[in-house]
Amino acid sequence: MGKLTNLQICNWIKTGEPITKSDGDGLTFTLSAKGTSSWILRYRTPGAKSQKEITIGRYPDISLAEARKQATTIRIQVQQGIDVARQKQVIKKEIERSWTINKLSNDYLQKAAGRLAPSTIKGRKQQISDYVLPSIGHLLAKEVKAADIVDIVERVSRKSLHVARLVLIAVREIFAHGVARHAIENDPSANIKANSIIGPRPVNRTRIMLTEAELRCMLPALPAIGPQNELMIKILLATAVRIGELVYAEWEHVNFEKRLWTIPAANIKGRSVKAANGEAVKDFVIPLTNPVTDWFTNLKAMAFDSRFVLPIRSRKKTTGDAPMEPVTLNAALNKFCTNILKNKCRRFTPHDLRSTARSHLGALGVELIIAERCLNHSLGGLITVYDQHDYLSERRMALEKWTKFILDCENRCE
Repeated sequence: MGKLTNLQICNWIKTGEPITKSDGDGLTFTLSAKGTSSWILRYRTPGAKSQKEITIGRYPDISLAEARKQATTIRIQVQQGIDVARQKQVIKKEIERSWTINKLSNDYLQKAAGRLAPSTIKGRKQQISDYVLPSIGHLLAKEVKAADIVDIVERVSRKSLHVARLVLIAVREIFAHGVARHAIENDPSANIKANSIIGPRPVNRTRIMLTEAELRCMLPALPAIGPQNELMIKILLATAVRIGELVYAEWEHVNFEKRLWTIPAANIKGRSVKAANGEAVKDFVIPLTNPVTDWFTNLKAMAFDSRFVLPIRSRKKTTGDAPMEPVTLNAALNKFCTNILKNKCRRFTPHDLRSTARSHLGALGVELIIAERCLNHSLGGLITVYDQHDYLSERRMALEKWTKFILDCENRCE
């Protein structure tokens, strides 16, 4: 080695013509037609008939002096019987097979899509993309330490304790998935406790059950928040479904002729937990009363050609057909309670409408089992095992009575 100089190399690069120049002992400087300059070492293993070569790196990232130093190291390895080109290929393959957090999280979300509700998948995807991937997405999963995860959770907890807990759950799911498919050997999140980082879980908010007097004030005032919001609240109250089950409903699930609304098992909250407990998870069919059927008809006129009952309101937010965000109704209810109802009715959430329905079903004399099935609650124990009757007719009668009560409250404001 020692034939080339830095001045020669700079002149060749300025000229820009493709060349191949030897520095001696197999070290070669190459300049491609595209202007890429690299160092290549040509060598021959003991007993081999043909010559091999290995790329050391690019110039000027690797200087002339550094290229000579690395070439000397490689030749020593060759003399020791090491096939350096093959070794480099093996390392490259290992890197390709290694799982980064980005790759592992994508694989987890893809595999979890079949067993988790769409709303859960959507939320988990957002938690991972917003908080996990920016910090450790580029790292190999096997290199992530428990301290890396703690840093993420602590950072999120400064903004929201609730979101921090969700992020920790998402991280645990990713690493559990990695261990299960043998992408990693150990789970760095295994011994991380949320209470130690975030503190104890806050006391759950007491569920509100609106009284008859509050319903008589709230229902007549609903037109003030717009026709779509009004219909959503009435349907949630009359059917006792969760907000996610209504938001992700599609028109193919609503049978206007038979007055039935089918909620697919994939859209039912907690189905993965039920499946883990050995409970059968199936579609839930809700009998629709005449007024509720009319409310769905009105929504259909507002949905245009969307396949969703409640399509996203601002098409600027998406390029395709998509359901609205559940938080849209929450925001509308906050303004409704603050600006319209004020002190005439307690502040309530979409889920409080479900609790309200259950409370009034009991007050209207609906039997316990029927009322529980109206909310798609598991009856538990031997009843779940032996009683496979879905009480569709009985539930229709109960919801007829409940809808009549709602209309009476709407028409008789106190």
